[in-house]
Amino acid sequence: MQAEIRLFYENQRDAESVAEAVSPDNIEVPLGLSVETLRERSEVLAKVECKTRLQTFIATLDDLLSCVSVAEKSFAVAKKFKIL
Repeated sequence: MQAEIRLFYENQRDAESVAEAVSPDNIEVPLGLSVETLRERSEVLAKVECKTRLQTFIATLDDLLSCVSVAEKSFAVAKKFKIL
């Protein structure tokens, strides 16, 4: 099973922030699973490949999107208070 998720942002800085926030997910994954997240201009591209169970695949996508959501919310608050 494979998924490619492409997220679009207003600028490269926002895309880079999100990509860096979720990139630790790329480091250690169970055998049979791969997660790659990178930035292309103002887009974040996440590729997930799972050679095990459907439940693992769905849980991985859910975790990835949850992390993206938290990162986006955190950066929105930081921008509001001019931290970034």
